[in-house]
Amino acid sequence: MTIAKWTVTEYHQMIAAGILVERCVELLNGEIVEMTPEGEFHAYTSDEAAEYLIYLLGERAKVRQGKPITLPQSNSEPEPDIAIVQRLGRNYREHHPYPENIFWLIEYSNSTLSKDLEVKSKIYAAVGIPEYWVINLQNWEVVVFRSPTNTGYNSQEILSQGVIVPLAFRELEVSVERLFGE
Repeated sequence: MTIAKWTVTEYHQMIAAGILVERCVELLNGEIVEMTPEGEFHAYTSDEAAEYLIYLLGERAKVRQGKPITLPQSNSEPEPDIAIVQRLGRNYREHHPYPENIFWLIEYSNSTLSKDLEVKSKIYAAVGIPEYWVINLQNWEVVVFRSPTNTGYNSQEILSQGVIVPLAFRELEVSVERLFGE
């Protein structure tokens, strides 16, 4: 069996042509993948965390919720639950954030845990995203990936309490409990 692979440009053409209307999909490694609908708990916790991060970061960065990021090197255009990106204003009218615009990404994960921990972590590391957090809703823990390489992240830490100091903003302390909407 041969799987047809798509480029980011072809994916954008399909979107513009209306082919993917009413389809909840993302492009991962050139494959168009269905996204799992969010349950209430997932939606609540990711929304509460985004509001908390907006407050914490202020004008330092933009917090994007459920919006695409473009990773041309891997033919991927995922839609992470939360992306902390540079404030580029109207530039985002022309393109979604690229890896060089991203401070860190956060995925809230329950039914897609293996995809988020394995597939997405490798994609994000390979394109050089410095930090990636997976909020594991099954075990109430945060998996913090750092030190990207071409094959994955060299550093992985699991936290169930305390604080995380983001690499891009060493003066901030992000409460693990607040990431769970507490």
